[in-house]
Amino acid sequence: MSVVIPCYNYANFLPEAVLSVISQVGANTQVIIVDDASTDNSLSVAQSLAAEHAEVVVLSNASNRGPVHTFNHGLEHATGEYLVRLDADDLLTPGSLRRAIDVCQVHPEVGLVYGHPVHFSGSSRPAARQQVKGWALWSGMDWVEERCRAGVNVITSPEVLMRMSIVRQVGGQRDLPHGHDMEMWLRIASVSDVAFIRGADQAWHRDHAQSLSARKVNDAVDLAERAKVFETLFSWMTSPADRVAKMRSLTDKALFDGGLKSLRVQLQLGVPDVQGFTQMISVVQGLNLNENQRAVLASVQAAWQVPRNSMLKAIPVFFRRAGRRIIWEYRQRHWRSFGVY
Repeated sequence: MSVVIPCYNYANFLPEAVLSVISQVGANTQVIIVDDASTDNSLSVAQSLAAEHAEVVVLSNASNRGPVHTFNHGLEHATGEYLVRLDADDLLTPGSLRRAIDVCQVHPEVGLVYGHPVHFSGSSRPAARQQVKGWALWSGMDWVEERCRAGVNVITSPEVLMRMSIVRQVGGQRDLPHGHDMEMWLRIASVSDVAFIRGADQAWHRDHAQSLSARKVNDAVDLAERAKVFETLFSWMTSPADRVAKMRSLTDKALFDGGLKSLRVQLQLGVPDVQGFTQMISVVQGLNLNENQRAVLASVQAAWQVPRNSMLKAIPVFFRRAGRRIIWEYRQRHWRSFGVY
């Protein structure tokens, strides 16, 4: 069992992350810390942990290379039957590895197992559920198709365990600034099945100002990056052409619908972010659109030029927001239980 921990300037978090791995019961772990030329004392902290714990190995980049290269560097040295990528500011919950390994041993066709991550901030972690209620299993291609239909990611990152033989088959992460994790999950699922552990929490994800996930990008950049994720996946896939064509069609619709929703929300609010609005228009125009979608987009652009009375918009906007909130809360409950929206 190999756990790769990329680390950049997380000296204060690194010991907790490592201890959350080596304290796992029922899993023999190889912990590979890869320091990405940190400017704090992360490397010396990592070396101290390696001196204290025989299962810890430390690698370092000569210069800062970013999270993708850093993870792939660690992957080159991983020898376990299973693999976890754990950011240095996140932690595994007690029993996490054993629960995921159990799924893989019962279902050798499964190449990716994930569960629910608990988000927290500060120094106090909420209690993690440890009682498994069951496993949700998907044909990998069915799972990928559902991701295409939704057009969004459903996995945070630390809650995932991968079968190493499948990782060797599909390769490491691709150089996608904001979508490298998502693309790798999809690639693994395209050649193996997927499982979700119900009931138990598989990882703690730390929310803080310096985390990669906290470095927010605007809606347009996010949409463009997800489009790159799916295009990278489809360019790699060797599945039957008709299946890939269906997935492309589903993805095109999902990405267009997502971009259109963002534009309409901006219109309802009077376009407070003109730069973001025009950037989203540009991104949506670059998608693979049919004639009807182009006409709808043109109508949105035309509506932007028409002055509107903000007082008349206030009531419908309120109810639309309330409706979206209800739908979002339902989707969150479903994701927490079943791992998909």
